[in-house]
Amino acid sequence: MGRFTIVLPDRPVSSIDEWLDAGGGEGLARARDLGPEATIAELERSGLRGRGGAGFPIGTKWQTVRRAGGRHKYAVCNAAEGEPGTFKDRAILRANPYPVIEGLAIAALTLDAPEVFIALKASFSAERDRVTEAVTEMEQAGLVGDLSVGIVGGPEEYLFGEEKALLEVIEGNDPLPRWLPPYVHGLFATAPQLGWQAHEPEAGHTRGHESNPTAVNNAETLANVPHVLANGADWYRSIGTHDTPGTIVCTIVGDAERAGVVEVAAGTSLREVLTMFGAPRPGRRVRAIFSGVTNAPLTEAALDTPLAFETFAAAGSGLGAGGFIIYDDTACMVDVAAKMSRFLWVESCGQCPPCKLGTGAITGALDDIGAGRGSDASLETINHWLSVVADGNRCFLPVEEQQVIGSILRTFPADFDAHLQGTCTHEHRAVVPKLVDIVDGHAVIDENQSRKRPDWTYEP
Repeated sequence: MGRFTIVLPDRPVSSIDEWLDAGGGEGLARARDLGPEATIAELERSGLRGRGGAGFPIGTKWQTVRRAGGRHKYAVCNAAEGEPGTFKDRAILRANPYPVIEGLAIAALTLDAPEVFIALKASFSAERDRVTEAVTEMEQAGLVGDLSVGIVGGPEEYLFGEEKALLEVIEGNDPLPRWLPPYVHGLFATAPQLGWQAHEPEAGHTRGHESNPTAVNNAETLANVPHVLANGADWYRSIGTHDTPGTIVCTIVGDAERAGVVEVAAGTSLREVLTMFGAPRPGRRVRAIFSGVTNAPLTEAALDTPLAFETFAAAGSGLGAGGFIIYDDTACMVDVAAKMSRFLWVESCGQCPPCKLGTGAITGALDDIGAGRGSDASLETINHWLSVVADGNRCFLPVEEQQVIGSILRTFPADFDAHLQGTCTHEHRAVVPKLVDIVDGHAVIDENQSRKRPDWTYEP
């Protein structure tokens, strides 16, 4: 398997002319020739799955939105990358934003959506400038026709990347997840959502849009779409595995000689990718690898796991967004658990009380154990809240708490015993790498995150 370039070129594509010379626009032209139903059929046959974390088939998602009720559809690119340890969407947008925009235009054509949005954090200034320039070039080249492409800069909150909260930000609101998914209750919907009041129609529109089903796709996912259509489903399926065709764009940070982003064929072993970045460091061993703060960690025994949704699930974890945080054998897993739990507690929006209260209580108990103040009662507190933290959840964040913290307790019980007995010899230096940039193999981590309070304000 190994390195394979589809969406992350070795050197940046500097202009629309360079993209067109390399075959850009061919995917959109084929979508026009095929028509919506045949376009969706080709994507379904390709097996392309979402690269935002869940791995949901893109053809199924688009077909669901296309056949849903309501008379107004939207397509949205989710580039609000905030998963700790992940930098692949920003790397793609910096290196070649054109296929992302082309993929979004294909979505609009397929769904008959007159308006699309690209949502990314306001702090992503380099990416936002690059996308804005690329959209202008594609408009001037006549590639997107009359399609309206909105570029939305949003807040730093982790939940901005959650698709239901993303729609709220596009509408000018805080990133508070809705109840219903976008394919049921989309942008600017005038239909009531459960007990919530309906939105007023967007400017220039009259009532009657109803639920406005909306397709939300990750930037990496959309970047694959033009290549699939230009080269065909069989070509795409010739790369990767049966259940995860194509490539995976991976981010490596943590206890490695260098940090970075690389695109490899799905099915490449995790060990091979780690070796590219010098992980583990000389004289050290891998203790745990987390795909963001979403799934159970993999240990050294699982390093030969192929990078694919099905193989990571079989190993008891999840591929997530392909952002891998490495901790070597010097790391204390009580410390890691406390830092990850604190991140989720701080980033919880508070709409679901079991989530906010539970992540806070778990974080407090982990802090007590790590500081030598813990007892068996601390473990009882953690286990109690893990059982109820996701009750009535609007989003996946409290499930992440269950999966990550619960798995650390099960996988590394000796670390907790050592803390309760006052005999821990591991280092307490864990960070949850919310990335600002990766420069010359060095991960630049958001230092403000450690000052963030659970009400989304910051300590002075």
